[in-house]
Amino acid sequence: MGAEVVVIEENFESEVINSEIPVLVDFWAQWCMPCKMIGPIVEELAESYKGKLKVAKVEVDNAPAIADKFKIISIPTLMVFKDGVVVNQFVGAGSRDHIEALFKDYL
Repeated sequence: MGAEVVVIEENFESEVINSEIPVLVDFWAQWCMPCKMIGPIVEELAESYKGKLKVAKVEVDNAPAIADKFKIISIPTLMVFKDGVVVNQFVGAGSRDHIEALFKDYL
C-alpha cells in the first residue's frame, strides 16, 4: 500500500465526506479475487493523482457499517465522492482507463 488511505468507521467522515479534494473509495476484501486484480491499478492511480485525488480503501469486513450505509452488496465497488456526495460509481473489476474515467471529470 502506498498513497492510499485506509478508511474505517472512525475516520470515514474526516477522510472522505469532509475531503477538500475528490475521493475514489475502493470497497474491497482480502478474499475477493477481482479486488486483488484491481488493487495494483488503484495503487498506481493513488500515486499518479496524489494531491488532486484522494484514494481510500475500505475493507468491508472491517467496516461493515460503512458498507451497509452505502448499500455495498458486491465488491469491488468503486465510488467517487466530491464535496461529500457520491457522484459516480462502478461495481466490478475494470481497466485503468475505465477506473480513471470514473473520476476524471471531477478533478
